[in-house]
Amino acid sequence: MENRQQWGSRYGFILAAVGSAIGLGNIWRFPAVAYENGGGAFFIPYLVALLTAGIPLLILEFTLGHKYRGSAPLSYFRLHKNAEWLGWWQVFVAFVISTYYAVIIAWAIKYSIYSLNLAWGDKPSDFFYGEVLQLSKTPGDIGGIVPGILIALLIVWVVTLLVLYKGVSKGIERFNKIFIPALVIMFLLIVIRAITLDGAAQGLNTFFTPDWSAINNGKVWVAAYGQIFFSLSIAFAIMVTYSSYLPKKSDINNNAFITGFANSGFELLAGIGVFAALGFMAMQQGLPVAEVVKGGIGLAFEVFPAIINEFPGGNAFFGTMFFLTLVFAGMTSLISIVETYVAALQDKFGISRTKAVLMGGGVASVISLLFATKGGLYMLDIVDYFINNFGITLAGLAEVVLIAWFVKQLGGLQNHANAISDLRTGLWWKVCLGVITPILLGYMMFDNIRQNLAENYGGYPTQLVVTYGVVVAVGVIVLGIVLGRVNWKSDVVNEKKEVS
Repeated sequence: MENRQQWGSRYGFILAAVGSAIGLGNIWRFPAVAYENGGGAFFIPYLVALLTAGIPLLILEFTLGHKYRGSAPLSYFRLHKNAEWLGWWQVFVAFVISTYYAVIIAWAIKYSIYSLNLAWGDKPSDFFYGEVLQLSKTPGDIGGIVPGILIALLIVWVVTLLVLYKGVSKGIERFNKIFIPALVIMFLLIVIRAITLDGAAQGLNTFFTPDWSAINNGKVWVAAYGQIFFSLSIAFAIMVTYSSYLPKKSDINNNAFITGFANSGFELLAGIGVFAALGFMAMQQGLPVAEVVKGGIGLAFEVFPAIINEFPGGNAFFGTMFFLTLVFAGMTSLISIVETYVAALQDKFGISRTKAVLMGGGVASVISLLFATKGGLYMLDIVDYFINNFGITLAGLAEVVLIAWFVKQLGGLQNHANAISDLRTGLWWKVCLGVITPILLGYMMFDNIRQNLAENYGGYPTQLVVTYGVVVAVGVIVLGIVLGRVNWKSDVVNEKKEVS
């Protein structure tokens, strides 16, 4: 088996890890979650969640990949011979996410072009659902592939697979060294422009004004842990894979703190930019800010085009910049997601990177066509909800319970990280991962199951929820168990002695 590739520099690794963590959710999920859960008061549970779950989990996954020098399945196999299935489960979660994430980036590419002449007109919602998506009237009615989305989707996959084909230092690292600084600079310019608009102060006041009563609400704390968990690329194989390319002498603990705080810093910046812009829009329409707040896809492709329409001068320029930031944030995350199964295929079957990129990326790109159909948005919505809430969350719970409670390797992993890090973790780290995180993730799972038993997600028909939600969420676990029982093609059993 060929020598494992390595990052060219610590800076390159951190940029790649930050690039993975900073994705579309930072821009369109965090501002709405913070606003809905106490505004300025939300930052207290958010910071607690970062320090008790986010960074401890990052340290765990960085250490796991660094110590065992493999993709997620290989690292878990080297941790314990019966743990490989968990690595595959997380890889398949990443695989599913990549198939629809690429389509959202394709939309952003199209909107970068539409911004040049404000093609969406004065009815952005009608334009998005009608002209761009050509959305079917009925959920479940797939319809044909939308040609305009297909072309943009092809661009997304070609760029992604070319970067991965180039390898870790010459491909992923170089891409992130260019696009993460560009993303931050562009977003800073957007935020600076947004806070100078009329009404920006009203928007920021709405965002930051604390509702201290929210601190006593358990759901607010769950929302904070959920936001940290989903935004840091934890529990779907990415950070384990990326850290496996680190050199032997790497400051694991400091790297985790830098990655965690950089991600949170960008989320705060996104919140400022988004609410300053929402304050401007509310003033233009004579409405309170609360009435124009929206999160997710609606914020990006309905609300922001409406805001851009109202921009006083340079609206085409700032519109293009906004959607390019979505493209850049999405691409750096997508590359990290696809790398998880490229690395896993290489390790498991002893094939070249080129073959792994073509096999894994080829299958994912074909499946992603399903989300580029006229009924694609409905499927995307259901798959995204279930794979996040019953894929990532459950896989994360399984990860900490397995390592802390069953194979009892927290101590060994902590010793490994501390031995090569300037900053040493103590009892805090073990308590966070052995007690706090399992309890909170367990409660999140219980609450999710309770809500979904009470009513179908999004009011969708049961058949759709089962097909694109339940079957997908269960399917990735089953596939993980099946692949975990397949014999290794490479000589990893002997290599295990060298790394552990």
